[in-house]
Amino acid sequence: MNHYLRFVLHKLIEGIPLILGVTLVSFVLMVYFGPDLTYELLGKNPSESDIIEVRQMLGYDQPFWWRYLAYLQELLTFDFGLSMVKDQPVADMLSRAIPVSLALMLPGFVLGNLLAVMLAMAAARHRGAWQDRAIMSGAVLGMSISFLVIIIAFQVIFASSYGLNWFPVRGWQVQDAQGQFNTMAYLNHVTVPTLATVFVSLGYNTRFYRAVLVEELHKDHITTATAYGHKPVTIMYKYMLKNALIPIITRVMFSIPMIVISGSLLIESYFGIPGIGLITYEAIMAGDQPVLKAVVGLTAVLFVVVLMVAEILYQLADPRINGGSGT
Repeated sequence: MNHYLRFVLHKLIEGIPLILGVTLVSFVLMVYFGPDLTYELLGKNPSESDIIEVRQMLGYDQPFWWRYLAYLQELLTFDFGLSMVKDQPVADMLSRAIPVSLALMLPGFVLGNLLAVMLAMAAARHRGAWQDRAIMSGAVLGMSISFLVIIIAFQVIFASSYGLNWFPVRGWQVQDAQGQFNTMAYLNHVTVPTLATVFVSLGYNTRFYRAVLVEELHKDHITTATAYGHKPVTIMYKYMLKNALIPIITRVMFSIPMIVISGSLLIESYFGIPGIGLITYEAIMAGDQPVLKAVVGLTAVLFVVVLMVAEILYQLADPRINGGSGT
């Protein structure tokens, strides 16, 4: 147990310079390629004194490294100032939006990966047979259709009067008149986005997981287990899946930031759901720099955190990594 604690502490210490590097790169991109808001806040023909005053207010007159340290302080304290468009604290906007995005995207993310692993195992077990070809054909179909097209199609089929009209709710109203959580309202809001997320992610995930599992089929330990007469189910779960956990963990963990940001961006902007994706979309359209700085910075930190957590999970899945003894 002490070994795992030391390993975790070591990874946390290693992550500090990585976080600094990633946030520095993201800050440089925002400073040199982001919009200069000076003239957007001024009227026509501003005076030199007005320009100087606005640039001081925005902090543009400060040295680069001082601005970067202020940016790090914002990330550490979760204090990003006020939104330029909504005149609300950015931290308050994010604290309300992040739980909504998690509640919206988590079911599809979990189901998509679980179903993909199950389908990949079935395809690998019947490699070359009709089951394998059918599963892979479905995966290719899911990969070939745009996520936005799937969202629109599922909305028409399941949530409009032109289709089944089972879930005709837009926005995000999951509480009743007394302010209590309403399960049926939540299911109305989350079902269509979940179906769309699962449909699209199944294609990519199933193909990847199948390739990983098929590669395991050629390993010596699988041949040995087969020769000793182990049941196919035992071989699939105990030997094949267990030894394929490293690439599976990598795929799952590094999908988290992309699902939270890009997936929710499309779904939330289309359905009008007040999550992090809708906030990001509105900030991009309005040039709301404080919100964009917060989203970009937190996304960069999330990637680094995911990297560190993935390495910790590698150690738990296979103690031999980094010389671990597993004791």
